[in-house]
Amino acid sequence: MGVDLGDLNAFVAVARAGGFRDAARAGGVSASGLSEAVRRLEQRLGVRLLNRSTRSVVPSEAGRGLLERLGPALQEVELALDVVNGFRDRPTGTLRLNVPMAASRLVLPAIVPPFLAAYPDIVLDVVTEDSFVDMLAAGCDAGIRYEERLEQDMIAVPIGPRVQRFAAAASPAYLARHGRPAHPGELTAHACLGGHFAGSTPFEWTFERDGEQVNVMPRGPLTVRLGGAADLAVSAAIAGTGIVYLFEDWLQPHFASGALEPVLAPWWLSFSGPYLYYPGRRLVPAPLRALIGFIREHGA
Repeated sequence: MGVDLGDLNAFVAVARAGGFRDAARAGGVSASGLSEAVRRLEQRLGVRLLNRSTRSVVPSEAGRGLLERLGPALQEVELALDVVNGFRDRPTGTLRLNVPMAASRLVLPAIVPPFLAAYPDIVLDVVTEDSFVDMLAAGCDAGIRYEERLEQDMIAVPIGPRVQRFAAAASPAYLARHGRPAHPGELTAHACLGGHFAGSTPFEWTFERDGEQVNVMPRGPLTVRLGGAADLAVSAAIAGTGIVYLFEDWLQPHFASGALEPVLAPWWLSFSGPYLYYPGRRLVPAPLRALIGFIREHGA
């Protein structure tokens, strides 16, 4: 049929990005070039692959079928070509990571700059996503997740701090008005700033001390989607709206400045740190091999 591989890549990029401009921005190419490539592919195949409107670009039924089969195939082609990378003095290419917001804020800042300095020919493309996603279907090479979210067929490499804690905090003004709870059970009488993941119920707060575990369903004037909107809950806590419950490292700058004070610190829950994970059944791309080696060499 003589279909150009570049045209197929353009179609996959646009379909996954949901638009020509977003795909062009992510790929560092022109939107008009992508549009021409998709038009050329549709003409060659004789079927419409993308339904276009002024607001969105979505795959047609034929496009969805092609995307489902084409995505894994193109990844295999990329991996096959990546074998050549093993013969270079320095690996090159794009490494796509799917990470939660907390990891992009608390883990990657200490790793990304020195890694990119050590491997200047690698381009790192980081997508923040706090929902459960199929990493491969999203076009990513690897991801960062916590242990409870790891799929069983994945290889996991420790990355970042190996022990983290959730911390409760409130502003001095709030505590002066409402008092400081001495036990997690007393939080039911306080304004709690809750959070939830996409499409899920509010996140339950868990506290633990000397073998005793207490779960509290937060009730209060504000609930945010965990990840992108977490800073809104922090700002509200600083303003005295209520008590926030978040990663200790996220709140630490506000503890240091005095804008927030620790609440129930002896009860803060500790949990294992995150992992870099990737499929064990696939050839590992050279940029990902470089990152794995960098993490192991320089410590998690």
